[in-house]
Amino acid sequence: MTMLTHSEYGASLRVESGIELPELPSARIAVDVHTPDFRSLRSPPVVLVCLPGGGMNRRYYDLVPPDGDGSFSFARQMSARGFIVVTMDHLGMGDSDRPEDGYLLTADLLARANSQATDVVLRRLREGSLVPGIPRLPHLLSLGVGHSMGAMMTVLQQAHAKQHAGIVLLGFSTRGLPEYLPPEARELAADPAAVRAQLPRLAKKMFVEPYPVIRANGQSNAIYAGGNADPRAVEAIKAARGPLLPVPAFMSMLPGNVAPEAAQIEVPIFLGLGERDMAGPTHQIPAAFHKSRDVTLHILKEAGHSHFLFPSRDGLFERLSLWIRAVVEIQSERAGG
Repeated sequence: MTMLTHSEYGASLRVESGIELPELPSARIAVDVHTPDFRSLRSPPVVLVCLPGGGMNRRYYDLVPPDGDGSFSFARQMSARGFIVVTMDHLGMGDSDRPEDGYLLTADLLARANSQATDVVLRRLREGSLVPGIPRLPHLLSLGVGHSMGAMMTVLQQAHAKQHAGIVLLGFSTRGLPEYLPPEARELAADPAAVRAQLPRLAKKMFVEPYPVIRANGQSNAIYAGGNADPRAVEAIKAARGPLLPVPAFMSMLPGNVAPEAAQIEVPIFLGLGERDMAGPTHQIPAAFHKSRDVTLHILKEAGHSHFLFPSRDGLFERLSLWIRAVVEIQSERAGG
């Protein structure tokens, strides 16, 4: 693990992913750690492990315009409520290591890498060895947070590694975006095993470049921002933009993208959707998580896909904080017998 910077809010680190790639024998993942004032730290302490969506890096969770307004920053808002916030760049994005061939970065590989990096972060937080000034936190609980494609990655990670006491999925459903897929992919999607085996080929056929850059247009702006999105936040999100990871991006568009994994998850789930989001009929989304006995649906009024840009983000932050406290309380009661 390499520490890049350390400040009063936490630190920026590079963490081993456990993944070996042709020109990267030990690929590392970039991580930011946002820490609360320890007088306000929750008991037991809680860390939110956050994964960004397609075409975004970890700065999506820390949007701050030039005037310094922290109200758009998920990391700052949640740390102010007493939670530790950890944001990660997927391999190939932001400050994480990037192989030349972006088609090597499948969703399964990224999930393994993120799981390993999460293990490192959680272990060192519990030991008190992650960031100077953070004491040992042996009773630390973690919750996974993902937005859009990052929510899909959170589902995969939780289904395989079961690291979190609950998960928060923002702007996501297993419906996918079939209207944007070629006919071959729509036909293959009926057989999840078959389509997953073909993902690199199908993605390369659609995107061509190893790290494609999707240019904004009027339609995408209306979905992601538009409406009553704050212009300062729209400007701030530009620093979070990056290329797509083509294979997981393509997978996220498939109908039933991670439906088998979603059906395995047993922990509490918080679903956050914008009223003008792109995930399909919102009240149908919880049905994908039928093994969980605790599924909460929160709809952000008049919000598009990039939730933190809209006035209703305040309600999201507060509702999510209350939900986390309830999950932790139930977890503590079960642990106590």
